[in-house]
Amino acid sequence: MNDKLKIKTVEKDSMNSSSEDNNILMDRFRTSLISWFSKEGRDLPWRHTRDPYHILVSEIMLQQTNVGIVIPIYLKFIKKFPTLQTLSQAPLSQVKILTDQLGYKKRGEYLHRIAKQIMDDFNGEFPKTLEGLLSLKGIGRYTAGAILSFAFGVNERTAAIVDVNVERVLSRVFGVWDLEKNSNFNKIIWRLSEDMLDEKNVWEINQGIMDLGALICISKNPKCLICPMKDFCKYYNQVVPKIIPLDNFFNN
Repeated sequence: MNDKLKIKTVEKDSMNSSSEDNNILMDRFRTSLISWFSKEGRDLPWRHTRDPYHILVSEIMLQQTNVGIVIPIYLKFIKKFPTLQTLSQAPLSQVKILTDQLGYKKRGEYLHRIAKQIMDDFNGEFPKTLEGLLSLKGIGRYTAGAILSFAFGVNERTAAIVDVNVERVLSRVFGVWDLEKNSNFNKIIWRLSEDMLDEKNVWEINQGIMDLGALICISKNPKCLICPMKDFCKYYNQVVPKIIPLDNFFNN
């Protein structure tokens, strides 16, 4: 197909849907996601802990890095620096020996600096609010939300997360993939991520949507036919039927 079915021709049904329709869609999405994750979710080492320090290490290491590459480095790191205090007291050069193996060599500096700041400014205790976490240099909204939901079990909108996988899933399911990626688009995605949290299953929802984006709703050749969202996903129902075979149409 020569013109690749330009995205701009796709109807913006989701933007004109009623609030009630959107609430129904969100409920279906949430229920399907939790059910799928309970069966298909990945068994990752940082999912067996609620230690905010371990969650922080995993999230900083996972930034733009494949999970399979991170796991062995994460395990070595936690073994060598088992607590926030041991990390804060270690020479930066020793920290970077491990973190630099992942590329993006600022990771070790971020982790070391955050550890020192928590020890100095918060008496060694992780802040448990969004504002407190965002005050730590090197922690943005996504990492703060991950720590709130994965470590502290916060069941509210402040624990929302948006990374590239979450953005891709939400934009496809709720039909906003064709919008220009600007500040307004970012606000829409963050609002969807906040609305997704139902005050009781935040850990499962946030972990599940990341796995769905990593395993099923991938950038190239998404696995739409086995996706738990296909019955109500805007992208699957509006775009996929027009693309035979499904190729690299959605390639961010």
